[in-house]
Amino acid sequence: MCSDTVSYTGRRIELDALSAEAQLVERAQAQDETAFEQIMNLYADRLYSYILRMVGNSSDAEDLLQETFLRAYQGLPGFDGRASLSTWLYRIATNLCIDHQRRRARRVQTVSYFATEDDGGETSEWEFPDLQTPDPMQSVLNRELQQVVEHAIDLLSPKLRTVLLLYDVENLSYEEIACVLNIPIGTVKSRLNHARGQIQKHVEVYLRGESK
Repeated sequence: MCSDTVSYTGRRIELDALSAEAQLVERAQAQDETAFEQIMNLYADRLYSYILRMVGNSSDAEDLLQETFLRAYQGLPGFDGRASLSTWLYRIATNLCIDHQRRRARRVQTVSYFATEDDGGETSEWEFPDLQTPDPMQSVLNRELQQVVEHAIDLLSPKLRTVLLLYDVENLSYEEIACVLNIPIGTVKSRLNHARGQIQKHVEVYLRGESK
């Protein structure tokens, strides 16, 4: 009974949030500048963090964030609500980042750990050593390992890197990523597993003490 109550309450909160978002979108579509500013305030930090990891340069990330909101403002009259507002914004940001990467071929900042799925489909976390360790030698080794991971992600194709960041960093679901990228859920899972496999190979080479 308690579980049902928690589930219902959580669903009610989710529905209330969606309703509030829909009202905000309707106001923005009616040329309410305050409503669009609220949308920007709600999503600016998350989008900036994502864009920064995609392009690896703060100045470029700021420009792309502004361009994302400009495109959103221009496209808002045609936003029909079939996707959530956040998914729609991520789609705009992703397309701009990919176009930017194609033009400038910049490197990206990355994360230091990922989750992997076993053959049974179960997700298990692959953790690296604590970067806050007081041991100076261990700190050096940890930094080296993180650099290996960062370099491995640098080598990923934009398609693989995008899925990896959306899932492991932005915590989007398979369904949301599929909507952002307009690809099947199976393709999302395939690209994610492929990306993780490539990174793991680089880490294993490092841990064996072999040169790349």
